Amino acid sequence: MNNNDMMEREEIFSKVLRAGRRTYFFDVRATKADDYYLTITESKKFTNDDGSFHYKKHKIYIYKEDFSEFKDILAEMTDYIIEKKGDEVISERHQKDFKKNYEVENTEETSTNENSSQKSTESFTDVDFDDI
Repeated sequence: MNNNDMMEREEIFSKVLRAGRRTYFFDVRATKADDYYLTITESKKFTNDDGSFHYKKHKIYIYKEDFSEFKDILAEMTDYIIEKKGDEVISERHQKDFKKNYEVENTEETSTNENSSQKSTESFTDVDFDDI
């Protein structure tokens, strides 16, 4: 089998779900016996301190004999979450007024510095240059 045949097998059918820093790839692939199975890959982007980035990937394989149970359990689990917690996203990161910790710290430092500068200038005598 040449590389073109392998590439055709690799790209039978695919869908992509972009979700923030994560991307999910759903790919139908073929076994050596030319039967199909599903791979789900989670790719998560990480940014290094120097601004460069890298991806971490996790992959699961789901074979036809497990589709029915997998689909049932996935539906049961997602229904359970929606039933118990609703479909509103409640993580801090997704709140409208979410501020990263460093933003809150910088805001607090700024207001502390402003208060400090107000206090330090209060000890000075107010001089009007017209008096000199």
